[in-house]
Amino acid sequence: MRDRQTVSVSNGVRNVHPVYLDRALNAEAWDSEGNRYIDFVGGIGVLTIGHRNPVVMDRVIAQCDRFTHSCFNALPHEPYVAVTDWLAENCPIEGPAKSMLTNSGAEAMENALKLARAFTGRTGVIAFEGAFHGRTLATLALTGKTKPYKTGLGPLPGPVWHLPYPCPETGVSVADAMAAIDKLFAVSADPKSVGAIVIEPVQGEGGFRACDGEFLVALRRLCDENGMVLIADEIQSGFARTGKMFAVEHAGVSPDILVMGKGIGGGFPLGAITGAEDVMHALAPGGLGGTYSGNPVACAAATGVFEVLEKDNILGRAKQLGEKYATHIAWLRDLPGGHVIGNMRGIGAMRAFELIADDGKPSPARLQCLLQLARENGLLLMPSGEHANVVRLLAPLTIPFDQVDEAFAIIAKLLPKVAQVA
Repeated sequence: MRDRQTVSVSNGVRNVHPVYLDRALNAEAWDSEGNRYIDFVGGIGVLTIGHRNPVVMDRVIAQCDRFTHSCFNALPHEPYVAVTDWLAENCPIEGPAKSMLTNSGAEAMENALKLARAFTGRTGVIAFEGAFHGRTLATLALTGKTKPYKTGLGPLPGPVWHLPYPCPETGVSVADAMAAIDKLFAVSADPKSVGAIVIEPVQGEGGFRACDGEFLVALRRLCDENGMVLIADEIQSGFARTGKMFAVEHAGVSPDILVMGKGIGGGFPLGAITGAEDVMHALAPGGLGGTYSGNPVACAAATGVFEVLEKDNILGRAKQLGEKYATHIAWLRDLPGGHVIGNMRGIGAMRAFELIADDGKPSPARLQCLLQLARENGLLLMPSGEHANVVRLLAPLTIPFDQVDEAFAIIAKLLPKVAQVA
């Protein structure tokens, strides 16, 4: 299989794990050679309610028996409206909320930027260091990391200004971050040229760094005072991962646009933007849409996700899982080799931990060692972080607790070997 991939797949598509998935169920996966794994990657946060959730599968099969596609712009269908109905009722948007559906989170962010430009008549955007918003051209401009995403691409759409992200891991306070904004407005950008502020309440690729809620409140006030659109990127943090349906709810903040993807589709390609009515109506009819955007099968899957989130109390499960993660990570630190475990961060089940060197500095080498050894012992982990030394825990929120125990037991027995890496 690897030889076939080498022949036909672009080198720009990188794999974290050199195994080929054959089948999966909830939090377990089996590769093409029959090896079983506990899946703490979860499609990078897509499989919030697990691989092949039966409710999602039933909805998908029922929809496939009726029709598999209609472009909503040409011939609308009920599954699309079922999704937007749910979003209108459940997204933390002030006043009447309107939505559009896309194929992915990155596409959703692209459309959010279009709406912000149309609504404000401004092109400037403030984003944050360590952010990840996608690999498309405009979302790359927002992403606060150069390698490997921006290498060799030259100037990107803008203007975009990246500012410090206030959280314990960066050592940047809310006061520091607000001072950076004040300096930007004094030196480089007229506030009236800035149309939007885009922020992840919890950074995904950045290593599950959670923004100080006070900063989100301050950004909301700043946008109101200056006619800017506040865009919350909840592509990875949304749909119960943090113990709230959306992470901005921890701060009690209502963005103008909420950007979603990953977990909304239960494993099917779907993204969404939901926002305030006046912002969402800023483009002329026909200005939003796409051939596959809001595909009826993906929408049917999403309605299954919504049912499971509500009926199975996944919000409560996320809180319990987060507590279990925190307990296990603290336990790892007390074991032989446990000194390689550094800072723990995140909210709810959106948890992560660092791998550090003996001097306390980030250790990407130890992270890579853990990834390989864990895989060889039946556990799939996902890297992240500014220094590529953070393990982010992205198991389905429906994972049985005994499989969580099994996963951490695997990590525990590997720590002495990881500690031998310089």
